[in-house]
Amino acid sequence: MTALVTHSHGLTFNELKNLCALTDGNLNRHLQVLEEAKLVVSSKVSDKQRRQTCCRITALGRKRYVDYLAVLAQVLKDAKAREEGKATVKGARTATE
Repeated sequence: MTALVTHSHGLTFNELKNLCALTDGNLNRHLQVLEEAKLVVSSKVSDKQRRQTCCRITALGRKRYVDYLAVLAQVLKDAKAREEGKATVKGARTATE
């Protein structure tokens, strides 16, 4: 999804496969699941004399990805707050001992 979000014009199957370091079968399965969820679309395009599969993220896919990033940012914020709280508590114990 990250690769597709950053390439709004879409990526060919081979470009996506190389960026994600996946096998044909693995990428095909990932794309199938994402297409069923309507997060990506695939279409056949002609490039010179051969047809290639081009994958693009949908508007829904982009929204869900941005929502996911917001949740991830909150998880990181919460984890940081917990770590800072632990450091303060440890520091307080040391200061009172």
